[in-house]
Amino acid sequence: MAHTRRPSDGLLARVNFPLYAVDMLTSRHILVAGGGGSSKTGVANGFEIYELYHNGSHFCAEEVLRHETGANVVMNFAVRNGGRRGYLCAGQEAHCQMYYVQPRVQSEEDGNGNGNGNDEGKPAPAERPHENGNLRQRNAHSGVEPVANGHKPPLSANDILRQFQRLHFDIQAADVVQTDFLKGAEPLQRVVRISGNGRLMATGGTDGKLRVWTFPQMTLAGELAAHSKEIDDLDFSPDSKYIASISKDAQGLVWDLGSGQLQHKLQWKTPEGAKYLFKRCRYGTVEAQKDHYRLFTIANPLGKVGRQRGFLQHWDCASGQLRQSVAIDESLSSLAVRDDGRFVAVGTMFSGSVSMYIAFSLQRVLHIPHAHSMFVTGLQFLPITNEEGPPISSDSEAAVLSISVDNKVCIHSLPQRRTIPAWIAIAFLIVMIFAVFVLCSYIGI
Repeated sequence: MAHTRRPSDGLLARVNFPLYAVDMLTSRHILVAGGGGSSKTGVANGFEIYELYHNGSHFCAEEVLRHETGANVVMNFAVRNGGRRGYLCAGQEAHCQMYYVQPRVQSEEDGNGNGNGNDEGKPAPAERPHENGNLRQRNAHSGVEPVANGHKPPLSANDILRQFQRLHFDIQAADVVQTDFLKGAEPLQRVVRISGNGRLMATGGTDGKLRVWTFPQMTLAGELAAHSKEIDDLDFSPDSKYIASISKDAQGLVWDLGSGQLQHKLQWKTPEGAKYLFKRCRYGTVEAQKDHYRLFTIANPLGKVGRQRGFLQHWDCASGQLRQSVAIDESLSSLAVRDDGRFVAVGTMFSGSVSMYIAFSLQRVLHIPHAHSMFVTGLQFLPITNEEGPPISSDSEAAVLSISVDNKVCIHSLPQRRTIPAWIAIAFLIVMIFAVFVLCSYIGI
């Protein structure tokens, strides 16, 4: 039985531009990006970083940095921690712009400032005016007031964050490369991904070509005429040996990065012969093993209007065959897999709903109807194996972030499912063995 929204979940933060991409910058810092485009609408373009924590009652987020990108909307990005600094590769029109993300520990002189050059001369965080003239709250909460339930009251933002070294980030624009070269129309980068070993970057866009770049140098290493129409999504396998690509030409393909050859073509029997398009693809490890993994996709019916069924699919990576699929009541817009591969999440196109599934069985364990007022543009699980710091402690078995063009950042968590403690199971087994022994002795067996 799937759980529904917990009272402590919901809105984490609201920004003043539509959101298109989300990822974890560190184990406790969220990076979101988007914008209103190049037209003079007055809607900003850029990205924001939030620090996430749990106050004992619910998840909270406090803004750390806001970086505006001028006329360039950020439609997609990939992040990679390089040790002393991180790399942010952002899709801006037909180009991929790299930014250096330099973390630094907040000093006493920093106070609560966000260290962003864009905010110089602006009021302190708790006093920064909102666009409508009201005070802008920098410790955005989940949107639901804590409920008195007999537990100690939740800690304040300052109490929680005082326990950690506060990180701030300096953003510096670095190299930029053109990644899409569509002729006869406006070229556009649709997706960028960085391999798990940090040595390769892949991009795809409207010209249908899969381009692989060295990273972080961003020099072109290879180019494949992968698709006849624009590429919608890419993903590297956890061992960085393969890359999956999906496109509006209805093809789902898996490529061998060593040889540049096609490894598998994803094929399945569609319902009633209807035509379906793959929308997103993501690899997921099996029990966090980099050399043992699954491939997940979402697929939607082509040319249908209304709430037609989409599918969440699990593919065998050795054979390229469909292993499992589950039908969902409407078309799907986003997909995420947790870093240990245990859970998968999907977002919907029409109702703005979010659901979470167990990866190996595709059993739905969480469903949040109408999480957003518009379609879900991005999902990202909170990590549990992040190398950049300890995971956030909470009372949840899993938690996933969601964003939308409704400008909201939300969080949805799966409560710890009740299981029988091991000692009870062992004691029950011993009692049963003893009972069987007594019964057999009694009847003379």
